[in-house]
Amino acid sequence: MEDSTTSGSHPYEPHAAGFATRLNWLRAGVLGANDGIVSTAGLVVGVAAATTTTSAIFTAGIAGVSAGALSMAVGEYVSVSTQRDSERALLAKERRELTDEPEYELAELTDIYRAKGLTPETARKVAEELTAYDAFTAHAEAELGLNPRELTNPWQAALSSAIAFTLGALLPLLAILLPPVTARIPVTVAAVLVALALTGSVSARLGGSDPRRAVLRVVLGGALAMLVTYGIGQLADVAGI
Repeated sequence: MEDSTTSGSHPYEPHAAGFATRLNWLRAGVLGANDGIVSTAGLVVGVAAATTTTSAIFTAGIAGVSAGALSMAVGEYVSVSTQRDSERALLAKERRELTDEPEYELAELTDIYRAKGLTPETARKVAEELTAYDAFTAHAEAELGLNPRELTNPWQAALSSAIAFTLGALLPLLAILLPPVTARIPVTVAAVLVALALTGSVSARLGGSDPRRAVLRVVLGGALAMLVTYGIGQLADVAGI
């Protein structure tokens, strides 16, 4: 069995192709769930502050979850589609250049590796070997930072965002509907703050940052959102709206 100390990798440092992409997807999912928690919690707490009617709270909550999930899906689809179109245009341009100016492209790839610290001779050899193996992929990765086989799917992005948002939004919706009327808001606030602390910690650890600061930011943000909407609901109740 190969020793990890001699193979140049560590068991805790994944180097498999696409790992960074999967990590970004996971981080985006956590952030999407966080959006669902905060926006739905703010909505249902505001409505619950104005009325104790379960049907009104349920209707507002379901409408908020549906609108939020669809908004996330559409926004992500448009964003990723635009990005994918740009990436495809760049890749098509690179493919044309490889066909029309192979020597210039080889020199360009050599210069890229020279700029990374390789000697001119080594850089040229690396460029030639990569070009012989898969010129298009080599140039796409070195010049554009793209893997032609791993372009983001806009439909997958849209579905993932909608699911992440919905899963996050279900927590405050259930928390406001299940307890007795007098405990609705306290239970919801407590459940939301715990959930936000969890998503903040996970997001920070995925990004390699300090989880304490991330948790503090997201918890304070969520608490502020619920405080504002609760105040609006109270004002609406007092005004008889």
